Amino acid sequence: MLGGEFKHTADDKGRVSIPAKFRNELGSVFVISKGIGIDEKCLYIFPLSEWRIIEDKARAMPLANKDARDFRRFFIGGASECEIDKQGRVMIPQYLREFAGIKKNVIMLGVGGRVEIWDADTLNDYRNPDKEGYIDISQRMQDLGI
Repeated sequence: MLGGEFKHTADDKGRVSIPAKFRNELGSVFVISKGIGIDEKCLYIFPLSEWRIIEDKARAMPLANKDARDFRRFFIGGASECEIDKQGRVMIPQYLREFAGIKKNVIMLGVGGRVEIWDADTLNDYRNPDKEGYIDISQRMQDLGI
């Protein structure tokens, strides 16, 4: 399971070090895609095995369903297969960095079956305890049985 929080810096070419703990779980090749939450401007990293499951489920969705087509365009079409270099870094494609607003300081979060990459300022704003609804998260999780 992927878990933990790590702070890193993106270089001018968009390369970011992948924490050793995550490298072991992700492998040397993985998929980076856009995060799907409306107010969650982040990127998702999936091990290839997890990504294949998502692709299979997306492929099984009916072509006639507009939501399914939109999901595939956004999430599958916005994905990039990436490889870790010898220094343990990955180059995040520019279109993905722009989507997530990644500038220099990033935070990587292991959240179970994936890693999220956030611009540090964006994540700090998202975590703001004054943000509407954030305080109620424990109640919402209880409603989900957690």
